[in-house]
Amino acid sequence: MSDTNCDGKLHVKMFGKFSVKYNGTEILDGMSGKSQFALVLETIVHNRENGAGKNLLAQTLFEDRDIEDVSHSIRNILYNAKKKLVSFGLPETDFFIKKNNLYYWTDEIEVVEDTDQFEKQYKSAHLVADPNERFSELVKAMRLYTGPFLHNMDSVAWMSNEAIRLRSLFHDCVKEIETLAVDLQLYNELKEVGKYACIVDPFSEWEVLVLRALTSLSRYEEAEAYYNKSIDQYIKEYGSNSSDYLREIIKNLSVYMVYQLDSIDHIQTKLQDTEELKERGGYYCSFPIFQELYRTVERVMQRSGDNIYLMLCTIVDGKGNPIQSGSRLDELSDRLAEALLKSVRHSDTVTRYGKGQYLVLLFDTSMENCSVVQRRIDSNFIIGRQRTGLSYSVKKVILNSLDELKKPEKT
Repeated sequence: MSDTNCDGKLHVKMFGKFSVKYNGTEILDGMSGKSQFALVLETIVHNRENGAGKNLLAQTLFEDRDIEDVSHSIRNILYNAKKKLVSFGLPETDFFIKKNNLYYWTDEIEVVEDTDQFEKQYKSAHLVADPNERFSELVKAMRLYTGPFLHNMDSVAWMSNEAIRLRSLFHDCVKEIETLAVDLQLYNELKEVGKYACIVDPFSEWEVLVLRALTSLSRYEEAEAYYNKSIDQYIKEYGSNSSDYLREIIKNLSVYMVYQLDSIDHIQTKLQDTEELKERGGYYCSFPIFQELYRTVERVMQRSGDNIYLMLCTIVDGKGNPIQSGSRLDELSDRLAEALLKSVRHSDTVTRYGKGQYLVLLFDTSMENCSVVQRRIDSNFIIGRQRTGLSYSVKKVILNSLDELKKPEKT
């Protein structure tokens, strides 16, 4: 929709932040989407075909508030909304028509709404027989979806349900585009579709489309860089407390990670750590990677006989209680990470588990040596006279089940 439309129509944007324009004049710019004026327009304009009843308006305008005379309050709000619309240059008319106890938007002023355009374009694309043309029409529909329906209005039931419905249509649209792109081998186009979907519907695993396109185009290094960047973004967004979900995401994204043929020497070089061992302490990694490492270690140590310990370090206050919130918790957590990496050996592995908590895998050591490590950590973590400290829990790593080991080895 153009910003300079002067066609006498009401141009309404409901994807993302709500905005309304009439003859080039901004009536609402997205900043006042929760005002009563905005709520009236959102409800009646979007439901202009089927009408908006008193109950729907009451739920939208008042939510759980106890209003003495709902009908009277709604009439007052509609009256003030009419005056406001006229002040913005709309022709003086009865904007909200009441029929059979339902409110409709007037037929005198045509509405151009982005959600309507999206749905109409999506449906019309299915009428196109030629696969290439249908692909183009579906992409046009996809680009009309510019974000969630009435963003940050989840507290209003009908708006939340409509947001879910339209997002589901968007997902269907993108999936159909993917199928056509693969059939037609339009991988450059699929890459752009994936990137657009990631912007308007973030953290929904649309990165898979980009990875599928890049590997199909044999752009392996670019795919690897994009994969690593995407995983880092998901970890930053969801954190280690959503580890099961993150593991599922990593599994889904890795499906299309295919590398070009290479020699074992080059592969080993890619696997190796590039840092000089003498210039670093412990190895830091994200929790999902730490979890996979732990599970591998469980299996290996039963055969190697090594003693490996898992240590949990928690930031506590002066009374020994875990600090769970506060303005300085992030700073203290960063300081603890530095202390841990300085205090453990380069063969030991560190990860952040949650706010104020870190896990350490201590390799080839003993319970007595774990106490030595704890003293080193305490020494490196000391913060002047501040009343904070650390508490520790330590457990030896053991295989959860010996069933696998009892099976005869294959030769």
